[in-house]
Amino acid sequence: MKPQQLAGGNYDMKYHRTRWAVDPNIRYITGEVTSYFVPTEPSVATISFDFSSQLQLDSVRYHGQPVTTAQVGNELQITLPAPIMQGQLDSVTIWYQGNPPQTGFGSFIKMNHAQGPIIWTLSDPWGGKDWWPCKMTLDDKVDSTDIYITTPQAYKAGSNGKLVSTQTIGTDKTYHWRHRYPITNYLIAMAVSNYEEFTVVAPLSQGPLDIVNYVYPQTLATAQSQVPGIVPIIQLYDTLFTPYPYMGEKYGHAEFSWGGGMEHQTMSFMANFDRDLMAHELAHQWFGNKVTCASWHDMWLNEGWATYVESLVYERMNTPAQWLAWKTSEINLVTSAAGGSVYVSDTTNINRIFDSRLTYSKGGMLLHMLRWVVGDSAFFAATRNYLNDPALAYKYALTADFKQHLEQASGKNLTEFFNDWYYGQGYPRYQISWHQNQTSGELQVTINQTSSHSSVSFFEMPVPVRFTNGSADTTLVFNHTTSGQSFTVPIGFMATSATLDPEKWIVQKNSTVTSVPEIDIQSAVKVYPNPAHDKMYVSMNFPAQQTIHATLTDALGRVVISKQIPGFEADGFELDVTALQTGIYHLQLRSADWVITRKVARR
Repeated sequence: MKPQQLAGGNYDMKYHRTRWAVDPNIRYITGEVTSYFVPTEPSVATISFDFSSQLQLDSVRYHGQPVTTAQVGNELQITLPAPIMQGQLDSVTIWYQGNPPQTGFGSFIKMNHAQGPIIWTLSDPWGGKDWWPCKMTLDDKVDSTDIYITTPQAYKAGSNGKLVSTQTIGTDKTYHWRHRYPITNYLIAMAVSNYEEFTVVAPLSQGPLDIVNYVYPQTLATAQSQVPGIVPIIQLYDTLFTPYPYMGEKYGHAEFSWGGGMEHQTMSFMANFDRDLMAHELAHQWFGNKVTCASWHDMWLNEGWATYVESLVYERMNTPAQWLAWKTSEINLVTSAAGGSVYVSDTTNINRIFDSRLTYSKGGMLLHMLRWVVGDSAFFAATRNYLNDPALAYKYALTADFKQHLEQASGKNLTEFFNDWYYGQGYPRYQISWHQNQTSGELQVTINQTSSHSSVSFFEMPVPVRFTNGSADTTLVFNHTTSGQSFTVPIGFMATSATLDPEKWIVQKNSTVTSVPEIDIQSAVKVYPNPAHDKMYVSMNFPAQQTIHATLTDALGRVVISKQIPGFEADGFELDVTALQTGIYHLQLRSADWVITRKVARR
């Protein structure tokens, strides 16, 4: 897929007044779009719009007069009769018609459901130009819109904002939707069908909100039974994050025949009214709509967030077992392949941008792990600050913006975390061994780690392990900063079992937790033959799982052999003493927890 060449770099789009005429029986659109803009350069003589070459351009007028245009690929270039000065508000009107092309996820679709026809649009990520002249960059939200949709009287037309009027003219009806909040191009949409309509009211922190629903006749009863379930969900978001972002207008749903949902601003298009889908698309009104990713590289700020917010509904409205099952399922999906980053490196590939494993699930679990690392208080405070930041609210954000708010709220430097989990690929595999001193009750815990992908050598994380004996339990959190790290911790009971990360805070797979019986280290180490002539062997009759440092010193204390043995090889290794003079030596074996010295001889 070729990169998208986007128009409109020399002006700031302010307002659209769109007049669209569609009949859901016919795949065709007739449009008139008036766009107000402000030049961002000292003098602008030409402006351009993203506009498909497959549409028919009828005319373009500036102050009522026709102007010169040129179609260059999918870019409509408009030459103004005189340059416009920077900061001067101006407008053009474009008339067009045609059978739009179908790209991306469809962009402009005409089809039939069980009891009638439907036309719907879905412009994410680059489909807007297929059906109307617009500006598709991720750096310019239009301040407001008035959308007029004319269709035969048998049909209803749903769109962004608040329905302020309907007007019947002959056999047609025009729906006027007014939206007075900033909106990015791909969230502007319409859906036209023989809809039934009903409204559910949600009492929120700033007053009642209408949830307006346009549904197929055959699904009306089902929708009426399911949609009220969104009320406690929107109340949760309204208090957990910020008040609903479009309180002056509405939220709503328009049913469409697609395999999921699309979070069009103030009216999500829905394949069904399953609670998880409603929760996900509603979450986008905060994450993706109020604050929109400023680059397709950062798509997780939209989809990872909506996925994780969906899970917060499980945490607060379902049983602990269901919440745990949700996290387990997500971890299993993320770890079903060894690699893959949340960061989208190839933004020309729509399937990579919207990769369910990486952008949605790993993005969601990245947020879950951030919450674990910084704590609930800092995590949710940072999230609210991010949504309320005047530089980001109703605008665009990059991953660095969210990271900055997390660091400010927590006081932690999260650069390594983002390098590992956002830019890096893969996940950790833990090998944990533990034993408990029968006299002191102290736990001895050693944690080793390997990575599923070479891009990250080590994932530094707080690692929770639960110890229990059937009647008592405790969860200890180990600040794991290096593989082979050992910890000594007293607990108030004798543990019989241990479980890694029982609450599923960390994305990890194929990890092991092993109980090692307490042993006499001194008697477990054997050195033979002793004296030795050429090779000396050291056996350790226990699983060390720690790096062992072996040094051999002569009678004057000089180190003549120094060797480091990785923990998993430390059950047996050899020393070559061929080059040594005959005599007495001292062999020292040292780990993080113990030191053993043996007198040995070379003959």
